[in-house]
Amino acid sequence: MDIKQYMNQLGRQARVAARLVAAADTGVKNRALLAIAAAVDARRDDILTANAKDVAAGEAAGLDAALLDRLALNTAGIAGIIEGLTQVAALADPVGAITDLNYRPSGIQVGKMRVPLGVIGIIYESRPNVTVEAASLCLKSGNAAILRGGSEAIHSNQALAACIREGLVAVGLPEHAVQVLETTDRAAVGELITMPEYVDVVVPRGGKGLIERIARDATVTVIKHLDGICHVYIDDAADAEKALAIAVNAKTHRYGTCNTMETLLIAESRAEELLPAIADALLAKGVELRGCPRTRQIVMTAAEASEEDWATEYLAAILSIKVVADVDEAMSHIARYSSAHTESIVTENYTTGRRFLREVDSSSVMINASTRFADGFEYGLGAEIGISTDKIHARGPVGLEGLTSQKYVVLGDGHIRR
Repeated sequence: MDIKQYMNQLGRQARVAARLVAAADTGVKNRALLAIAAAVDARRDDILTANAKDVAAGEAAGLDAALLDRLALNTAGIAGIIEGLTQVAALADPVGAITDLNYRPSGIQVGKMRVPLGVIGIIYESRPNVTVEAASLCLKSGNAAILRGGSEAIHSNQALAACIREGLVAVGLPEHAVQVLETTDRAAVGELITMPEYVDVVVPRGGKGLIERIARDATVTVIKHLDGICHVYIDDAADAEKALAIAVNAKTHRYGTCNTMETLLIAESRAEELLPAIADALLAKGVELRGCPRTRQIVMTAAEASEEDWATEYLAAILSIKVVADVDEAMSHIARYSSAHTESIVTENYTTGRRFLREVDSSSVMINASTRFADGFEYGLGAEIGISTDKIHARGPVGLEGLTSQKYVVLGDGHIRR
């Protein structure tokens, strides 16, 4: 296969399809999503058989248990895919919404209309359910999609791609509105991220190495986050019960997610009072603690934290802890080491809390809440395509609205400029 020729063909087809999908009304898009759900339901056995091939190949290749777990589909997984499609169909359609419509002194009305981005390339690893999740969000937001899943899930992704094509054709939408790459050649990724004439935006979902490579080499706009070094700061005015509950939940609810707390900051004035109970609760759950010198005076079991620890996303049962003088030192630490994903302050001081919201420059900033809430579903977006820590139109969890842009619209009645 000539990869460049193949990718250019997909790009041309996607560009044509994008115009047709952008013009489709909400009812057609919703019927397509439900038709895809019906196709997935009807092809359950085919999907599971294809997935079994991928899992067997993964085991033979020595994939680790965590990767095999993300790769595997079962009947519950199929049900989840179907439910996800129906949920996206039920979401409000952002396309065509007009906001901020105001009269100007000239008599014209000026507003903004929400419009699709065009063609979205999505690169992801392991989890075959992302194929349908990404397709559904792109379709509902009026975009065409080119999807490149992990080579380890090639059979699963092709089985799901067949369902997507069936659903699109059933309602009269172009089958090229969603195209799943049929090759595992890594050169295809290099082509996908350097086709600005065909692809408007690329969204990488995967490990830091993959995202760094795409961000470095792409000539197409990238919506990304590299890692999630998230902080919780316990303020002088924190409520003790809230501080304990939030710190434990932010770290231990799940270890391998990008919105998990990796560094706990605590005000010196509350450290001796609150740290022992928090440390005991975390140790009871098997968390390894690494602390600054002051932390280690209070929590004897804590290991010494290195400079590298403050800049590390562990994705594991490890937590770094630092005692700081006040909110100013906490915010300075966050500004230096954060990945701009999610930060939270625990405080009963309204002024301090509002200042933290205003001055901390991350994609999600919270008061008295666990960082684990930084999620599209929890934010009411339905499904999400990923998290963005870029300072572009899409920041934080990226749902349907994040896959659209805005254009100015002007309403006149024969108005001319004088």
